[in-house]
Amino acid sequence: MRGLVAKHASSHQRAARIALVDDDAAVRVALTRLLRIAGYEVESFASGDELLAACEARTPDCLLLDVHLPGLSGFELLQRVRDNGANPPAVFLTASEDASIADRVRQCGGVRLLRKPFSSDVLREAIGAALATRPIRS
Repeated sequence: MRGLVAKHASSHQRAARIALVDDDAAVRVALTRLLRIAGYEVESFASGDELLAACEARTPDCLLLDVHLPGLSGFELLQRVRDNGANPPAVFLTASEDASIADRVRQCGGVRLLRKPFSSDVLREAIGAALATRPIRS
């Protein structure tokens, strides 16, 4: 797991906060466990509305968004988060083979698109890449 595990928070550094939004409970549970084992702080949400309510209190360091959600799509959700003044990097998830989704991810400034199923290594690399794009906070 060389280089793939997030650094655990020290007295001067906290674990990165990941907000996961996926309407599939099994996906939320599995990805939350995986990311916590990797050293991240994870909050998971079943809908965009749940995430938006939580973002009012604290903005995540990275978003992990399913493209197809009930209500707001992952793309619409990212735009709403940005409209509210936050700009965390986003990694998108999809089970779709639709090639146009990758174009939409690029257009909205997403860092990566992961097609389900994906490996834990691919997920951790994508989160690492996303976190590397944000300013360092103390």
